[in-house]
Amino acid sequence: MIELSWREVSARRLERQGLAAPMKAGTPAGAVGAMCGAHAQVMSAAELSVALRLEGATRSTVREALWGTRELVKTHGPRGTVHLLPAADLPMWVSALSELPLVGPSFPAHVRMTGEQTEKVVEAIAGAVRERELTIDELGEAVVAATGPWAGDLVMPAFQTMWPRWRQAMAVAAHRGAFVYGPARGRKVTYTAPPPGTLPGPALGAKELLRRYLLAYGPATPEDFAQWLWVPKAWAARLFASADLEEVRFAGRPAWVVAGDTETPGEPPRGVRLLPYFDAYLVAGRPRELLYPGAAAGRALNGGQAGNHAVLLVDGEVAGVWHQRRSGRRVHVTVEPLRPLTAARSRELDDQVARIGEILEARPELTIGPVTTGPHA
Repeated sequence: MIELSWREVSARRLERQGLAAPMKAGTPAGAVGAMCGAHAQVMSAAELSVALRLEGATRSTVREALWGTRELVKTHGPRGTVHLLPAADLPMWVSALSELPLVGPSFPAHVRMTGEQTEKVVEAIAGAVRERELTIDELGEAVVAATGPWAGDLVMPAFQTMWPRWRQAMAVAAHRGAFVYGPARGRKVTYTAPPPGTLPGPALGAKELLRRYLLAYGPATPEDFAQWLWVPKAWAARLFASADLEEVRFAGRPAWVVAGDTETPGEPPRGVRLLPYFDAYLVAGRPRELLYPGAAAGRALNGGQAGNHAVLLVDGEVAGVWHQRRSGRRVHVTVEPLRPLTAARSRELDDQVARIGEILEARPELTIGPVTTGPHA
């Protein structure tokens, strides 16, 4: 059995995701595909995450790919959270996400919808956004008109208010390809139909999603995949057993890669990177104790959850946190390392901060904060 070290796997993941060196001939869709989706709950972080992986790209490059050429779409992806996905991959994602079992507690009986009602809401959403961009209130009016008053009952507690019943089907509707996000109308989010020609498409399903996940983040276990996708471990184990995979030894445990995909770069991971909130490398990267070694876990993990802190990455491992503050045409970047940086690392950090400024289309200013060792240091 092939045995792979953490350094080998870290170098492989960095290279495949454009973090060892930016993709010179890459596209936003290619970068997002290599990441298996870019978390987009905070769009500014998503723009930075994607552009960092592309040579010469800026936030405008990502926005044009999303709202101009529409090679990217914004929709509900892994774990039901909002992601950027390649439009060309939308059929695969819809096929895969439609196969997933439901996880977590259901709504109380007086709130939940029947299977038939859910189907009606999904159909109503798809019809409402066809060739239109609707705000949530406009979409709600269309759904209630198409289904019945029951869909508009204010029964879902949410953010100190109550949402109408139909909104519990939003993630299901997104996973079925009924809608994607449209461009904002002022400060209001809009919803629209997927780009023309993307759906329907070949139903590649969960096995193809597993294959792409392992190409990006393997070796991995069914437990790793289940946590990334938010599915039951038993379901993930059955999917692994049915796929064309190869078992290897990684970090002292059995793990799996796509059959035959055991190559790693000849050089160990090197370089300084500033990764934004919820970067895919952080959220999907496991084992956590190797990605966040020693004091990094206490400083940059939030109760074991990755992504809540923007991090300083040194040689593929978390080595501190950082913050940014925009002020007009300037962006102030403060980096708090876990240990003092060498002169060479400091020069690399200067280059990375300059790149952050280029991406954000602002003049960067760097401050090195105090060396920190814990969550409250």
